[in-house]
Amino acid sequence: QVQLVESGGGLVQAGGSLRLSCAASGTIVSINAMGWYRQAPGKQRELVAIMTSDGSPNYADSVKGRFTISRDNAKNTVHLQMNSLKPEDSAVYYCKQVVRQTPRYVYDEVWGQGTLVTVPS
Repeated sequence: QVQLVESGGGLVQAGGSLRLSCAASGTIVSINAMGWYRQAPGKQRELVAIMTSDGSPNYADSVKGRFTISRDNAKNTVHLQMNSLKPEDSAVYYCKQVVRQTPRYVYDEVWGQGTLVTVPS
């Protein structure tokens, strides 16, 4: 069973930076997409950034130019560098990796437990 462990959340003042990391462990044949989502209180979970296996990133319009997603395939890890943080970025951030765990060509979506980012207004 694959597990994701997230780290890097916390409290930061507006305009500051945080770097989130998410490492996968377990039986892994390959990983397709790696991404970050967030959910603020009373709101639906939304995509923040995602990177395909070929390294192509996609970002939500609200974070373009401020957030950067990157991945280290050798370590099964995805990072999210968040700069110029705003109060509206406050949320629980969830990592998701699309993982192939067996020789069969089947990929499973695996989610992390979430890490809280708080940017006071």
